Amino acid sequence: MATTNDLKNGLVLKLDGGELWTVVEFQHVKPGKGGAFVRTKLKNVMSGKVVDKTFNAGVKVDVANVDKRDMQYSYLDGDDFVFMDTETYDMVNIPREVVGTAANYMLENTTATVAFNEGNPLYVDLPAAAELTISHTDPGLQGDRSTGGTKPATLETGAEIKVPLFITTGEKVKVDTRTGEYLGRA
Repeated sequence: MATTNDLKNGLVLKLDGGELWTVVEFQHVKPGKGGAFVRTKLKNVMSGKVVDKTFNAGVKVDVANVDKRDMQYSYLDGDDFVFMDTETYDMVNIPREVVGTAANYMLENTTATVAFNEGNPLYVDLPAAAELTISHTDPGLQGDRSTGGTKPATLETGAEIKVPLFITTGEKVKVDTRTGEYLGRA
């Protein structure tokens, strides 16, 4: 158990009958009239739903025990992604629903942080940027400039992103793994 004074970004709380919520944002508020409170933005670990919740200052909240481990993505087994623990070399199958959008930016041997609660995988967290190769994009036309327009491009993982007109098939690019945005050439 912790109090609302201990809240910080990334902390996982157990609320509403055992559901797990991650603290995305928090703000301590001390109004001129009335008691202090903490305004938070919470994200449901399983569904991804984001809600605003207000707690009175000093209220006890149940903190979930989350174990974060560095793991390496090995291969796809049906709908499960197989990860290897980099310390114990244990193989763990993680369902596609848990991996989520991280699957769009993972190649074999990609290292990621996997969070577990009571032995169950909660989410997969990739580094902020990934270097991937463009497997297909239409060629730019004469007169295209480096600023301005974008075009769709397919990455080697199968994900589609928007890239500047001057990018060609076979180029290696940096992609933001949180938003899927093009960051630049690798």
